[in-house]
Amino acid sequence: MNTALKILAPIILVAILIPALFYTGLTIWGDWHDEWSGFNASTYIGDGYCNIAVLPIEGEIHGYGSVTDDYGNEMTSTNMKDALSFLEQAEAEPGIYGVLALINSTGGSGAAAEQIATELKKSVMPNAAYIVDSGASAAYLIASAADTIIASPFSDVGSIGITMSYLDYSAQNAAQGIEYISLASAKYKNYGDPDKPLTEEERGLFERDLSVWHEALVAEVAENRNLPIETIAKLADGSSMPGKLALEAGLIDAVGNREVARAWFANQLGMSPEEIVFCGY
Repeated sequence: MNTALKILAPIILVAILIPALFYTGLTIWGDWHDEWSGFNASTYIGDGYCNIAVLPIEGEIHGYGSVTDDYGNEMTSTNMKDALSFLEQAEAEPGIYGVLALINSTGGSGAAAEQIATELKKSVMPNAAYIVDSGASAAYLIASAADTIIASPFSDVGSIGITMSYLDYSAQNAAQGIEYISLASAKYKNYGDPDKPLTEEERGLFERDLSVWHEALVAEVAENRNLPIETIAKLADGSSMPGKLALEAGLIDAVGNREVARAWFANQLGMSPEEIVFCGY
C-alpha cells in the first residue's frame, strides 16, 4: 500500500501543478498582452447593459506611454494609442450604438489629437463631444471632429493656436559661471536649446513653423465645424471662452449637461432617453 502511494503521490502532484501553472501563465500573458497590445485594460466599454461608449479625453494628450510629474508620478493623461484602440473596439462591439468623447483637457500634442479626431470623424456611429471643464487647444480639435459638441455652462472652450514657448537659462548659467559649448554639424542643429540664447534667425524658424501649424489647425477646425476658414481664423487668437460664448461663436452646438447629450443620442438613434445608457459614466 505504501509503495502504491509513493508511486501515485508524484503523479497526483503533477496533475495539480500543471493546471495551476497553466492558469498562472495564461493570466501573466493576458496582463502582458493588455499592456503592450495598445489596449489599456482599465478602459471600460461595454458590460452588456450600457450602449454608448465613453471615451475619456483627460489631461495632456500625447502619443504613447504615460505622462509623469517632476517626481515620477504618473499623471492623468490621454494616450493616442489607447484612444484609437478604444474607438476601434467600440465600432466592433454589437451592443454599442454611439460614442461620447468626455473632454476635460487643456490640450497637448497636435499630432496625437489630429489622429484621434480623424478616427472619431470616420466613425459610422453617432458621436458627440461633451466638454466638462476644459476643451482647449488640441482637446478642442478632437471635439470639433464629433457630430455635435455640448459644453457645460462652466466650461472653458477654444484656445485655438500653437505654442512653443520655453525658458531661456543662458543668463542664469552665465551668472553661475557655466559656459555653453556648441558642438553641432549643422548651423541650426541645436536651435531652441534652453541653455543658449535664441538668435533672430532661429526665432524666425520657430515663427515660420508656428505659422504653418496654426494654419493647418485653423483649416481642420473650420472643416470639422463646417465653418468658413475666415470665421475660425478670427477666433484663433489663443484665447478661450465660457460655453455660452462658445455657442454664440459657433464653436459648440449646445450648452448643457450629460442629459442634453443623452437626449441627442436618443434622437439620433430613435430611442427614448431612458434607453440611452453611458458606459461607466
